[in-house]
Amino acid sequence: MTLPYAEPLVPREPAARQIPEPPRRGEPGGPPCGICGGVTTNALWEDEHWTLHAPVGGSLPGAVWIASKAHFDSFDDMPAEAAASFATVVARAERAILALGDVGRVHLYRWGDGGAHFHVWLIPRPLGMLDAAGMMLPLWEDALPNVTDDELAAAAGRVAAAM
Repeated sequence: MTLPYAEPLVPREPAARQIPEPPRRGEPGGPPCGICGGVTTNALWEDEHWTLHAPVGGSLPGAVWIASKAHFDSFDDMPAEAAASFATVVARAERAILALGDVGRVHLYRWGDGGAHFHVWLIPRPLGMLDAAGMMLPLWEDALPNVTDDELAAAAGRVAAAM
């Protein structure tokens, strides 16, 4: 397997832990929630509980992110109605991304370290790009040259239309 970064890996120690952790966007004491405040890309698709968005500054056309309409942080505090529809929405988005063609798999990621508003990323692994399998896909997404934001939006628009 080829790593996307040319530099040799140098072991290093992690920084000192910060306890308590600083508040994230949308948490009490932190900056305002960008999703609730509309400081995001416009929704390309929506239903009662979810919105679908195109990213900016990415290298993999077909990548999209899904955010909850209600402000909650994680699966732990997800309202039952949103939880009941989550898998259906993700499955629809996955099928729509696969329909773009040239996609080997669709990866679903939820990090949540930047903001306290529930959102997930669906990122297509290019067909045959086995170096990007599994946890390597986000590394490759950062290492590959970006496509234009217009290209990202056009592919996300095709995903939204298929929803």
